[in-house]
Amino acid sequence: MVVGGYRDLFVAIAGSAATLTGLLFVALSVTPRRGPALGPAVILQVRTSAALLTFNNALAVSLFSLVPGTNAGIPSLVLGVIGITFSAAAARSIRASGSPARQQLFQFELIGLLLLIFFTELVAGIIVIANPHSGDAVQFIGYALITSLIVGISRAWELIGDRDTGLAASIAVLLGHRPRSEAAIADIRPGGTGDDQPAGPGDSS
Repeated sequence: MVVGGYRDLFVAIAGSAATLTGLLFVALSVTPRRGPALGPAVILQVRTSAALLTFNNALAVSLFSLVPGTNAGIPSLVLGVIGITFSAAAARSIRASGSPARQQLFQFELIGLLLLIFFTELVAGIIVIANPHSGDAVQFIGYALITSLIVGISRAWELIGDRDTGLAASIAVLLGHRPRSEAAIADIRPGGTGDDQPAGPGDSS
Protein backbone atom coordinates (compact mmCIF):
# COMPACT_ATOMS: atom_id res chain seq x y z
CA MET A 1 0.00 0.00 0.00
CA VAL A 2 1.35 3.45 -0.89
CA VAL A 3 1.36 6.07 1.85
CA GLY A 4 1.93 9.78 2.25
CA GLY A 5 2.15 11.94 -0.83
CA TYR A 6 2.25 8.91 -3.13
CA ARG A 7 -1.18 7.85 -1.91
CA ASP A 8 -2.64 11.19 -2.98
CA LEU A 9 -0.87 10.85 -6.33
CA PHE A 10 -2.27 7.38 -6.96
CA VAL A 11 -5.76 8.52 -5.99
CA ALA A 12 -5.53 11.35 -8.53
CA ILE A 13 -4.22 9.00 -11.24
CA ALA A 14 -6.98 6.46 -10.56
CA GLY A 15 -9.67 9.13 -10.78
CA SER A 16 -8.24 10.56 -14.00
CA ALA A 17 -7.86 7.13 -15.60
CA ALA A 18 -11.43 6.11 -14.74
CA THR A 19 -12.84 9.34 -16.16
CA LEU A 20 -10.77 9.14 -19.34
CA THR A 21 -11.73 5.49 -19.90
CA GLY A 22 -15.41 6.36 -19.68
CA LEU A 23 -14.98 9.32 -22.03
CA LEU A 24 -13.12 7.11 -24.50
CA PHE A 25 -16.01 4.64 -24.68
CA VAL A 26 -18.52 7.46 -25.13
CA ALA A 27 -16.43 9.17 -27.81
CA LEU A 28 -15.89 5.96 -29.79
CA SER A 29 -19.60 5.16 -29.65
CA VAL A 30 -20.69 8.51 -31.10
CA THR A 31 -17.81 9.21 -33.50
CA PRO A 32 -18.35 7.86 -37.03
CA ARG A 33 -15.57 6.02 -38.80
CA ARG A 34 -13.74 8.38 -41.13
CA GLY A 35 -12.61 6.11 -43.91
CA PRO A 36 -9.08 5.35 -45.07
CA ALA A 37 -7.30 8.14 -43.16
CA LEU A 38 -7.12 5.89 -40.13
CA GLY A 39 -5.48 3.19 -42.22
CA PRO A 40 -6.14 -0.56 -42.38
CA ALA A 41 -8.29 -2.23 -39.75
CA VAL A 42 -5.29 -3.56 -37.83
CA ILE A 43 -3.93 -0.01 -37.43
CA LEU A 44 -7.24 1.18 -36.01
CA GLN A 45 -7.39 -1.82 -33.68
CA VAL A 46 -3.87 -1.18 -32.37
CA ARG A 47 -4.61 2.50 -31.75
CA THR A 48 -7.87 1.76 -29.97
CA SER A 49 -6.36 -1.04 -27.89
CA ALA A 50 -3.33 1.09 -27.01
CA ALA A 51 -5.52 3.93 -25.75
CA LEU A 52 -7.66 1.56 -23.69
CA LEU A 53 -4.64 -0.31 -22.33
CA THR A 54 -2.82 2.83 -21.22
CA PHE A 55 -5.87 4.08 -19.34
CA ASN A 56 -6.56 0.68 -17.77
CA ASN A 57 -2.89 0.35 -16.86
CA ALA A 58 -2.93 3.57 -14.86
CA LEU A 59 -6.28 2.68 -13.31
CA ALA A 60 -5.40 -0.88 -12.30
CA VAL A 61 -1.95 -0.14 -10.88
CA SER A 62 -3.26 2.84 -8.90
CA LEU A 63 -6.29 1.06 -7.46
CA PHE A 64 -4.48 -2.13 -6.51
CA SER A 65 -1.67 -0.11 -4.93
CA LEU A 66 -4.23 1.66 -2.72
CA VAL A 67 -5.54 -1.62 -1.29
CA PRO A 68 -4.34 -1.90 2.31
CA GLY A 69 -1.46 -4.32 2.67
CA THR A 70 -0.77 -4.57 -1.07
CA ASN A 71 2.79 -4.04 -2.28
CA ALA A 72 2.64 -1.47 -5.12
CA GLY A 73 5.28 -3.44 -7.00
CA ILE A 74 2.97 -6.40 -7.59
CA PRO A 75 0.36 -4.66 -9.81
CA SER A 76 3.16 -2.70 -11.47
CA LEU A 77 4.98 -5.93 -12.32
CA VAL A 78 1.84 -7.68 -13.60
CA LEU A 79 0.72 -4.75 -15.78
CA GLY A 80 4.27 -4.31 -17.01
CA VAL A 81 4.31 -7.89 -18.28
CA ILE A 82 0.85 -7.50 -19.84
CA GLY A 83 1.88 -4.26 -21.54
CA ILE A 84 5.10 -5.68 -22.95
CA THR A 85 3.22 -8.73 -24.24
CA PHE A 86 0.60 -6.50 -25.89
CA SER A 87 3.32 -4.35 -27.49
CA ALA A 88 5.06 -7.41 -28.93
CA ALA A 89 1.78 -8.79 -30.31
CA ALA A 90 0.86 -5.40 -31.78
CA ALA A 91 4.25 -5.11 -33.48
CA ARG A 92 3.80 -8.55 -35.03
CA SER A 93 0.27 -7.72 -36.24
CA ILE A 94 1.38 -4.44 -37.80
CA ARG A 95 4.34 -6.08 -39.48
CA ALA A 96 2.09 -8.74 -41.00
CA SER A 97 -0.69 -6.32 -41.98
CA GLY A 98 0.81 -5.29 -45.30
CA SER A 99 0.04 -1.64 -44.55
CA PRO A 100 2.23 1.09 -46.12
CA ALA A 101 5.71 1.44 -44.63
CA ARG A 102 4.97 5.01 -43.56
CA GLN A 103 2.04 3.89 -41.42
CA GLN A 104 4.01 1.00 -39.98
CA LEU A 105 6.84 3.32 -38.95
CA PHE A 106 4.43 5.58 -37.06
CA GLN A 107 2.87 2.64 -35.23
CA PHE A 108 6.30 1.30 -34.28
CA GLU A 109 7.07 4.69 -32.71
CA LEU A 110 3.96 4.27 -30.57
CA ILE A 111 4.91 0.73 -29.64
CA GLY A 112 8.41 1.86 -28.68
CA LEU A 113 6.92 4.42 -26.29
CA LEU A 114 4.61 1.79 -24.81
CA LEU A 115 7.54 -0.56 -24.29
CA LEU A 116 9.42 2.18 -22.43
CA ILE A 117 6.44 2.79 -20.13
CA PHE A 118 5.80 -0.86 -19.35
CA PHE A 119 9.47 -1.76 -19.02
CA THR A 120 9.84 1.05 -16.47
CA GLU A 121 6.86 -0.31 -14.56
CA LEU A 122 8.25 -3.84 -14.70
CA VAL A 123 11.69 -2.91 -13.37
CA ALA A 124 10.35 -0.51 -10.74
CA GLY A 125 7.82 -3.13 -9.65
CA ILE A 126 10.54 -5.71 -9.12
CA ILE A 127 12.52 -3.21 -7.04
CA VAL A 128 9.51 -2.32 -4.89
CA ILE A 129 8.71 -6.01 -4.31
CA ALA A 130 12.29 -6.61 -3.17
CA ASN A 131 12.41 -3.39 -1.14
CA PRO A 132 8.94 -2.02 -0.24
CA HIS A 133 10.49 1.11 1.26
CA SER A 134 12.18 2.18 -1.98
CA GLY A 135 10.65 5.61 -2.55
CA ASP A 136 12.57 6.15 -5.79
CA ALA A 137 11.06 3.03 -7.39
CA VAL A 138 7.54 4.08 -6.39
CA GLN A 139 8.29 7.49 -7.85
CA PHE A 140 9.23 5.92 -11.18
CA ILE A 141 5.99 3.93 -11.11
CA GLY A 142 4.16 7.22 -10.70
CA TYR A 143 6.05 8.73 -13.62
CA ALA A 144 5.20 5.72 -15.80
CA LEU A 145 1.51 5.93 -14.93
CA ILE A 146 1.34 9.66 -15.68
CA THR A 147 3.08 9.08 -19.02
CA SER A 148 0.63 6.25 -19.69
CA LEU A 149 -2.28 8.66 -19.27
CA ILE A 150 -0.68 11.21 -21.58
CA VAL A 151 -0.04 8.62 -24.29
CA GLY A 152 -3.62 7.35 -23.94
CA ILE A 153 -5.00 10.87 -24.37
CA SER A 154 -2.89 11.37 -27.48
CA ARG A 155 -4.05 8.06 -29.02
CA ALA A 156 -7.68 8.77 -28.15
CA TRP A 157 -7.54 12.21 -29.75
CA GLU A 158 -5.96 10.72 -32.84
CA LEU A 159 -8.83 8.23 -33.13
CA ILE A 160 -11.51 10.88 -32.66
CA GLY A 161 -9.85 13.72 -34.52
CA ASP A 162 -8.61 11.52 -37.37
CA ARG A 163 -5.15 13.09 -37.34
CA ASP A 164 -1.61 12.49 -36.17
CA THR A 165 -0.96 14.65 -33.10
CA GLY A 166 2.66 13.67 -32.59
CA LEU A 167 5.56 16.11 -32.40
CA ALA A 168 7.11 14.95 -35.67
CA ALA A 169 3.80 15.29 -37.54
CA SER A 170 3.18 18.76 -36.08
CA ILE A 171 6.64 19.94 -37.17
CA ALA A 172 6.04 18.45 -40.62
CA VAL A 173 2.80 20.43 -40.97
CA LEU A 174 4.59 23.64 -39.94
CA LEU A 175 7.21 22.94 -42.62
CA GLY A 176 4.50 22.54 -45.25
CA HIS A 177 4.51 18.75 -45.57
CA ARG A 178 1.38 16.61 -45.64
CA PRO A 179 0.22 14.91 -42.44
CA ARG A 180 0.96 11.20 -42.30
CA SER A 181 -2.70 10.30 -42.60
CA GLU A 182 -2.90 12.11 -45.95
CA ALA A 183 0.34 10.54 -47.10
CA ALA A 184 -1.04 7.13 -46.14
CA ILE A 185 -4.08 7.74 -48.32
CA ALA A 186 -1.74 8.57 -51.19
CA ASP A 187 0.06 5.27 -50.66
CA ILE A 188 -3.24 3.41 -50.83
CA ARG A 189 -4.36 5.03 -54.08
CA PRO A 190 -3.27 3.61 -57.45
CA GLY A 191 0.12 4.98 -58.38
CA GLY A 192 0.82 5.98 -54.79
CA THR A 193 0.90 9.72 -55.54
CA GLY A 194 -2.46 10.79 -54.17
CA ASP A 195 -2.55 13.63 -56.71
CA ASP A 196 -5.59 13.95 -58.90
CA GLN A 197 -4.57 13.25 -62.48
CA PRO A 198 -6.00 15.51 -65.20
CA ALA A 199 -8.67 13.90 -67.29
CA GLY A 200 -7.50 12.65 -70.65
CA PRO A 201 -9.29 13.15 -73.97
CA GLY A 202 -11.12 9.85 -73.61
CA ASP A 203 -12.23 10.45 -70.05
CA SER A 204 -15.81 11.32 -69.35
CA SER A 205 -16.43 14.64 -67.59
